[in-house]
Amino acid sequence: MLNFFAILLIIFIGILLLVFKKRSLKKLINQSNLNSIKLKKNKKSNNIILSKKNCYFYNHEEKNYSVFDKNSQRNEMIILFQGDTENKLKALKIAEELADKSTLPILRKGLRDISPEVVEISALLIRKFK
Repeated sequence: MLNFFAILLIIFIGILLLVFKKRSLKKLINQSNLNSIKLKKNKKSNNIILSKKNCYFYNHEEKNYSVFDKNSQRNEMIILFQGDTENKLKALKIAEELADKSTLPILRKGLRDISPEVVEISALLIRKFK
């Protein structure tokens, strides 16, 4: 008798979970549809900005990184910044994607760099935080 009620309780809980998960799944689908509509509307303005030569300051949507991804990106950025100018530009690209205050020390190093491109891009990225 006790086993029967336990099985019924488990089935009831499973049905409730399915019902609530469907609602949250529908909400997620609706949110992604709204975001894609916004991106389609802003597509023309993004193309204008992206078409400029030597432009590293994009108007793109925010990317949500996990803590692990942020740490791995940050470590890669530190390693790249110790290389030549091309690697420093790649590191600054990563700093732009992260858009996190933890990238400020590298951006400050970029301001003292020899290459004018690195200095210019570092200054543009630091302006985001002011």
